[in-house]
This record gives sequence, structure tokens and C-alpha cells, in this order.
Amino acid sequence: MKKKWIAIVCCLVLMFTSFVSLAAAKPRTEAGSVAAEHVTRLAESLGDRVAGTEDEKKAAQYIVEELKKVGLQPTLQPFVTKNRAQEEISSQNVIAVKPGKSSKQLIVGAHYDTVKGVQGIDDNGSSVGVLLEVAKQLQDKKTPYTVTFIFFGAEEIGKKGSEYYASQMKPEEIKNTVAMINLDSLIAGDKMYVYGNEGKTGWVREQALDIAKKKKLNVETNPGNNPEYPKGTTGDWSDHAPFQELGIPFGYFEATNWALGDKDGYTQTEKHGAIWHDPQKDNLSFIQAEFPGRMEEHLHTFTILLTELITHIKPPKK
Repeated sequence: MKKKWIAIVCCLVLMFTSFVSLAAAKPRTEAGSVAAEHVTRLAESLGDRVAGTEDEKKAAQYIVEELKKVGLQPTLQPFVTKNRAQEEISSQNVIAVKPGKSSKQLIVGAHYDTVKGVQGIDDNGSSVGVLLEVAKQLQDKKTPYTVTFIFFGAEEIGKKGSEYYASQMKPEEIKNTVAMINLDSLIAGDKMYVYGNEGKTGWVREQALDIAKKKKLNVETNPGNNPEYPKGTTGDWSDHAPFQELGIPFGYFEATNWALGDKDGYTQTEKHGAIWHDPQKDNLSFIQAEFPGRMEEHLHTFTILLTELITHIKPPKK
């Protein structure tokens, strides 16, 4: 009898040990965890990624290699422009196309450059991380529309990458584009937002808000307390703007706080004001110390929301 109990105990110990080993070996699957890894790598390995510099090119190459890992075939779209000092520079967009059930395309984009001296984990490593994770999440899924992922260069000197891409779109491609979804500065702000076209034409925003409600995601929209920016809309300061000018419906994810300052979305946090473009604030150590858990929460939320929106987006019937 004693031997029997010893055998049972040994079996239980082995089962428990195996379970713990399997749990330890299981890769992280929490939404946003892969995005966080990319954000950390971009910050610690590359630092600032100023338009036209070797570090911006290295960031572009990093994105290319990560897209290849999830089965995509990225290409570079080089362009020449001028920086704020009116010096000629070369930059590039990174483009990867995932075929969908329809040949109509959904453009999903984010810029990967930063201002000088800034790690840019919020602006805009956060969006690069989310976009790369979503590309991975969708690797084995069929999407209703062809998804064109674009990582824009040279946004910080005047949206040069998105302006160049939009300028190269032929009329038939514009007509074939269902919508454009832009991501910019997702980590630091007090609140998470989605914006879109004004009024009833803002269907991308409304569908995103519906998804957020169903998934219990803490995402809202601009309340419209500043008359210059009506409810649900935003300014033309990011990469959605060139597509909006072409008449393409847009959605735009961001984290800030529209209740502060001039109620224009510029003052991101109640505690520390604006984070973007500040070398002392837009870095990994500051954000993790001053806003513990915020990076993980926001990356988790935006990753889920973007994945769901891409897989369920449905343009209104004309």
C-alpha cells in the first residue's frame, strides 16, 4: 500500500512539473506583447530615427525584416524631399500588401521616423509596434479586403512620406481604396481615441467605436469642445491628411487628452503635459516610471481594436 501511494505521489509530481514546464515554454500571446517588444527594440537599438539619416534607413530595414518573418514581401518606395532646413534628403516608405478576399484595398499606416534626440517610443514607435503585431496576427487569416501596410518615412518634417505615396496614387487606385487607417502616438496620452471624417461620413470611426464597445475597450473620440475640431474629427497634422484630401475615408488612432489645454488634442497628459518631441519624456524609462502599465494597456487595446477593425470593416452601401 505504501509503495502504491509513493507511485501516485511521484506521478502527480511529474504531471505538475510537466505542466509548469509547458506553461513556462508557452510563448506570450497577450495582445500588445509583441508590439511592446518592437517598441523596446526600436528605442534601445536605434534611438532617434531622423528623416534622411542612416538611423531612419536602419529602422526601415528593421521593418522590412520583421514583415518578411510573417510571410509578407515588403518593398521600399524611395523619395527625395527637403527637411525643415530646406536641405535635400532621401527617405523611404516601406510597403507590404496582404491579399484579401476582395482586390479593393484598405490602407493601414504609421510613420516610423522621429525628431532629433528623441527615442520616440510614443511618437511613433508605438504605432510601428502595433502595426507589426497586427501583421503577424493576420498572417493566417483571410481579410475581407486587401490590406496595404505602409510605414511612412519623413513624417516629422511635414508628412513627406504619406504625401509622396498619395501623390503617386492613380485615379483607379484611389477609387479602389476602401479607407485609410492611420496610427500615431499611442502610448503616452491619458486617453485612447479614434477619429474620422466629420458627421455621417465618419463611418470608419463609428465602426471602430462599435467594436470598442463590444470588446469593452476604453476608447472614445474627440468630444468636440474646440469648435475648430468638431466632434469625432481631428487636425491635419498626421499621415491620414493626404488621403483625406483625395476623398478617401479615414480612421485615426491616437492617445492624448482633449480635455486639457486649448482642447485641441495637443496636451497629452494631465501629469506632464505634452510628451511628444520632448527628449526628456518620450523615452522608455520616463514613460514606464511616470505612467506604469500605460504602455502595456494601450498597446493591448489598440492591437485588438485594429485587428478587429481590419477583419470586420464594412463600408456603407452607396
